[in-house]
Amino acid sequence: MSEGHAILGRHEVWVSGLGLDAILEVPPGARGIVIFAHGSGSGRLSPRNTHVARGLRDAGFATLLLDLLTLEEERDRRNVFDIALLAARLRLARDWCREHPATARLRPAYFGASTGAGAALRAAAGDAEIAAIVSRGGRPDLAGPAALAHVAAPTLLIVGGRDDLVIDLNRDALAAMRCPRELAIVPGAGHLFEEPGTLDRVVALAAAWFGLYMPRAGA
Repeated sequence: MSEGHAILGRHEVWVSGLGLDAILEVPPGARGIVIFAHGSGSGRLSPRNTHVARGLRDAGFATLLLDLLTLEEERDRRNVFDIALLAARLRLARDWCREHPATARLRPAYFGASTGAGAALRAAAGDAEIAAIVSRGGRPDLAGPAALAHVAAPTLLIVGGRDDLVIDLNRDALAAMRCPRELAIVPGAGHLFEEPGTLDRVVALAAAWFGLYMPRAGA
């Protein structure tokens, strides 16, 4: 596995020397880097997040899809739901992007799915460097009320219209936050956004949100 020193294109990389496998892709003229936090039981090869990442690159953003746990750590299922551990790994990924030649000048943002949304919000609490956050079918409540109150990055919570329980959890999280934030409900979508067209709607919403807070140079 290389350290990914090439500037543009798709590269398999390790993050922070911890053996965290990742896929870094940097389009020409990238205006920011979106770091992905996957849900429980998922990782850098998640088909849904891969689809979202492709759409964000088309919109001009670099993407880092990474496994937040090593293979050994994944064997203990408790780690999959350890939000503090996952948030710490996201912060390490953010630090890695700050040092990597392809991404050092790009402002970071987070995209979290399911439990990964809780980790992303916990990681962003008190971090003024994070430009924006998007959650897809997320569990922002898992970040905890103290962390939610200290997130400064503008946050978009996207939930499927058929995901009633998660809608309620996202509404509660929205009320606990103080940063610029919005709740977007995608009609007809379930928790995994498997219905035709619903994941493309997520891409459009996420690209617009990130674009608002990471505009193109000169915009």
